[in-house]
Amino acid sequence: MNKFRFQRSQLCIPYGLFLVCFVLAPLVVIIYYAFTNGEGKFTFENLTGFFSSPNTIGTLVYSLGIAVSTTCTCLLLAYPIAYILARSKMKHKSVVLMVFVMPMWINFTLRITALKEILTVIEGNLAYHPFLNTLIGMTYDFLPFMILPIYTTLLKLDNSLLEAAADLGADAVQTFLKVTFPLSVPGIISGIVMVFLPSMTNYVVLDMLYNSTYIMGSLIGAYFSAYDWHNGSMIALILLVIILLFTLFTNRYADEDAGNSRGGVLGS
Repeated sequence: MNKFRFQRSQLCIPYGLFLVCFVLAPLVVIIYYAFTNGEGKFTFENLTGFFSSPNTIGTLVYSLGIAVSTTCTCLLLAYPIAYILARSKMKHKSVVLMVFVMPMWINFTLRITALKEILTVIEGNLAYHPFLNTLIGMTYDFLPFMILPIYTTLLKLDNSLLEAAADLGADAVQTFLKVTFPLSVPGIISGIVMVFLPSMTNYVVLDMLYNSTYIMGSLIGAYFSAYDWHNGSMIALILLVIILLFTLFTNRYADEDAGNSRGGVLGS
């Protein structure tokens, strides 16, 4: 009788079962409902209905606008903060970094509720500036996700490259533009991915800040709440494809830019 021999490859079995049960199986269900009608027959009506409906296209454009605005705002705020923290000689800069991370430890609903009260005191009526309030709420929520990857990348930057640039006659601005910034692009790409994707679907901020406009996440929830699983699944599937394409593009760009940056720094 052969004895059972444990192999390291068997460690992937629990992970494989998890993927099948909680990733692949739900995806199959979404695809099934997306391409069927109420009678269970195969159809493309849900797909054509998405691109022919002004409501869904408008929601998609609005979601992209919020995501792009939030990502740009977070990047403009996060890069100087991460740069100052990474390049400064403060003894307790990790404590300062912790200040930006600590809000993530507090319950999301409590944070947005507190922000809502502050904005109410400042504006009086939140209905006057719905897009601005959403942008503030999204930025407040996702800013740490932009700071951390940029800070980590800048912290690992080889100081010898900066010294070499100074020895070759480059001033502080030229060193930043030709050495520091190109080598920090991978961190920027990581931050963009971590902010853009969730801000495109996070409808809780909109609901809590009195923004009646739908984004993709709230539109999907509205269809499922109305028991229209077919259109809701199609929107979820289209959103999944958009996220997949965006992720593939950013990963490819990050890899190419990292290689070009190394070559450009070494050749300059």
